Formats: sequence, structure tokens, C-alpha cells
Amino acid sequence: MNHSPRAESRGRFALDNRIAVVTGACGKLGPIWIEALLEAGAKIAALELSDAPASSAYSAIEEREPARVHRFDCDITSRSSIEGAAAAVMTRMGVPDILVNNAGVDQPPDSGGNRSRIEDLPIDEFRRMLDVNLTGTFQVTQVFGAAMAVRGSGSIVNIGSLYASVSPDQRFYDHLPGDIPFLKSPAYGASKAAVVNMTKFFSTLWGARGVRVNTLSPGGVLGGQDDQFKRKYGARVPLGRMAQAEDLKGPLVFLASSASSYVTGHELRVDGGFTAW
Repeated sequence: MNHSPRAESRGRFALDNRIAVVTGACGKLGPIWIEALLEAGAKIAALELSDAPASSAYSAIEEREPARVHRFDCDITSRSSIEGAAAAVMTRMGVPDILVNNAGVDQPPDSGGNRSRIEDLPIDEFRRMLDVNLTGTFQVTQVFGAAMAVRGSGSIVNIGSLYASVSPDQRFYDHLPGDIPFLKSPAYGASKAAVVNMTKFFSTLWGARGVRVNTLSPGGVLGGQDDQFKRKYGARVPLGRMAQAEDLKGPLVFLASSASSYVTGHELRVDGGFTAW
């Protein structure tokens, strides 16, 4: 097989002509993963809800790389929607080599939603977070991962969180105004912890069939937080700051590429040392 000089320079990190599926493509982290995979040479199947507006970051990528980035409608809470997206991806692009399970729902501070004390937290909100973050990830893995297992190769990267390992520090949010203090829901960390365990399940189930499954768990990522939050958060991190987009790219490419060919069932925490304390 002929390799381009650019691919040779990347060595085992090269993803030239690999097909990568990224769910939640238009969210906060979706464009970061897409950029990383594109820089490594991959072609992208960007999955997103049909009515989700394209973020400025995603639109810029799509405009710059129209031949390598293709958007497909997909609701990860609907098995039929996932199957439809998978069929469209395979018809247009082929069987994916890489799956990044990024789609999920979080609870940004002061996002405009209703606040609740823990004893009044609506159970439907709790269930919704589990349904998207855990059940949705499971269903996407069922559909796309099974095709990888049949072919005999693939890398699945589930996006976790540092809150899969530790509880949210509610003191990060206690400066936010409001009659009811902001409360980071326990459903988010619980869903991400379950994703870490599910990663281990699929890694052992499909390891002999050439499919590796790992979790990448970022710490807090810069993105419009207020200065007081950033100071509080940075003081809690050994490296003294929040993550930037560039901090996440290398770890993702490592897990997606043959550079991690003997790594599976692992949670790679990219958190600046947050969980070391």
C-alpha cells in the first residue's frame, strides 16, 4: 500500500482514508473531535439531530472540508433513526473504522433551565439524561459496533467525563445568583460512570473480533464560563487551568488510531490531574 509523505510523518497516528462516525457533531465537543480526526486524515460522518442548528465551529469545518465531512440526521434515542443513519453512512461512505460516541446532554450552569433542590429534582429530567447519555450510546454501539465486529476491525471511543470518577464540586457554582442554588444533577455523572463500565463490557465482548473500545474522559473544557468559575476550577486542577480544544485532540487520535493497538477497555482521563487529588 502506498502512503503519502504526510501519512508517513504521522506514523501509527495516521488515519488517512479511515471513515469516522462522530455523534453529537454540532455540540460543544463535536467539532473538536472532528477537527482532530480530519487533521489525522480521516473522513467524517457527522451525526446530529435533524433540527439541530449547525454551530459556527461545525459550519466552518463543513465549509472548509466539504469532500470529507458529511452530515447525517440521527436521533440516538431512536433505534430506527440510528439504523437509518447507519445505512446512509454505509451507502455513501462505507463501513466506519472509527466511532466516537460523543452525543449527550449536560447541564450548563445558568443555561436558562428550571432549578430544583435535590429532593424536588424531576424524575423525567433524570431519566432523560440517562436515556441520551447511556441508552443512546448503547444503541449506537449496537448498530455501528456490530458492523465493525462482523468486518473484524474498528475503534470505538466513548466520551466520558471526569464526573464518571468523582462527584461534582458544587462549590464551583455557589457564586451563581438565584433563589435556588444551581445544582449539578447526579444523573450526569451516573450516566457517564455507566458508560465507562459499558466500555469494558464491549471491549471484552468484541476484543477477539478486532474491535477496541475505550473511554476518553475530559475534564472541564473552556467555553464561555464566567471568570469566577474558571478561577475556582483552575485552583482545583494540578495543571492550574481548564482544558483547551488542542488538549483533547491528541488523546482522541491516539485511541482512534493503531498507535493504541494494544489498548482496550481503558478510561483515558484528560483532566489536567483533577482526579489525581
